[in-house]
Order: sequence, then structure tokens, then C-alpha cells
Amino acid sequence: MSIGWLTPDWPAPPGVRALSTFRSGGTSAGRYESLNLGSHVGDDGAAVAENRRRLVAAATLPREPCWLRQVHGNEVADADAPAASNDASFTHAEGRVCAILSADCLPVLFASANAGVIGAAHAGWRGLAAGVLAATVRAMGERPSALIAWLGPCIGPHAYEVGPEVRDAVLLEVPAARPAFVENSRGRFLADLPLIARLQLQELGVSRVHGGTECTFSQGDRYFSHRRDGQTGRQATLIWLEEP
Repeated sequence: MSIGWLTPDWPAPPGVRALSTFRSGGTSAGRYESLNLGSHVGDDGAAVAENRRRLVAAATLPREPCWLRQVHGNEVADADAPAASNDASFTHAEGRVCAILSADCLPVLFASANAGVIGAAHAGWRGLAAGVLAATVRAMGERPSALIAWLGPCIGPHAYEVGPEVRDAVLLEVPAARPAFVENSRGRFLADLPLIARLQLQELGVSRVHGGTECTFSQGDRYFSHRRDGQTGRQATLIWLEEP
């Protein structure tokens, strides 16, 4: 089976390319079947390297993506010089590929209207509570109103049950996100990650936000899901500026 991916449906300016991978078309086996792109989840290193090579070739990427060591924080890296641990990256340069790995957390892509800068952020609940979206917008150096955003595949609100401590932590950073938590009969909450991100981005001044409809938990044929499967692989969400 060949490698496949979701192409974002958003009004990105000319020269901005982006995709979010499906889990098929790779060489990994067992719980990582088959296009696992995460090197930190216990999969065979040679299989991950081959999966990444296949992705670069199939998507005709200009170079190897900037793979981050994600820690659910709010540090943002220049794609030319990622630090030891980052949960977002940005670049002004053509040919640099920003990448986010996920298996339920929300990947968020950014592009300026003039294609002068792009970015990508890893936004699970911890990252949202830590302010990773605000940090990414600041690092990109553009007026928020000049940015557009796309929300990639993540666990859907019907499947993402969290405790009150998670809700409280997120609301400290994003007070407007209260409607994104629906209490259930057990005193816990169903959390809507895309809605939290949308509400925070609106507060930041990023009004053009797209995507957020693909659920990793409910589409086992397309996506890895940590909440569904436990130890599992990672898909990648990528963005880059085309080289002339």
C-alpha cells in the first residue's frame, strides 16, 4: 500500500505546502503498523528511518523534516536550529520543513498571508495549558491578523474524557475555553481540543482558522491513537515553503 496523506483544506497562499500523513504505506509492524514516523515510541529504528525516507520521497519534500523532541511544553524553535526539546517550530526560509508528530494531540499549522513565514505547533492539553499557541504566534513575528491556521487530526470530543484538573489547567491559560468542556455523569469532562485551540487563537487575534474535523480515535484505519491503542506509532503533520 502506498503512502497517503490528508491535504489541508485552507486558503494557504501560493508557495505554502502542507500535509498530514495517514498510517499506511510504511514498514513498521505490530502496534506500529505501518507508517510510524516517531523514533521515540519503541519501534525498530531502521523501520522508522525507512518510513521517513519513504515520506520524503513520496511527498517530494525539499529536505528531511525538522523533527522535534516534543515534551508537551511551549518552547518554539527556528527550524534551522532546533534545541534539545521543542513543541513548535517556524521558518522564514524556503525548503525548510516544519514537522509535528502526534497520536491524539492536536497539530496546528500556521502561515502568513504573504507566505513570508510558516509554523507548526504540537498542542495537546498540556501544550495548550502551557501557552504553546501564543508562543508560536509570537515567535513567528507577524501580526496575528495576518496569519491563517489549520487544525490537523486529533482525538475528537466524543472520545476525549479528562478530569477536572485538566479542565482547570487549560482554563487558567484559556479562560474562554469553558464551552469546550462538557461534564458527564461521572463528574469528568469531554474535552474538545480543536475548539480550545480556535478560542485561544481568536483571543490572540488569529481569526482565520480552518480544519479540526478529523478524529484520530475513531479512524483506526487512518490514524494512530494513543488513547485508543496505548503504545503506538505517530503520524506527522508537515508544512514548508516551496523552493523556486
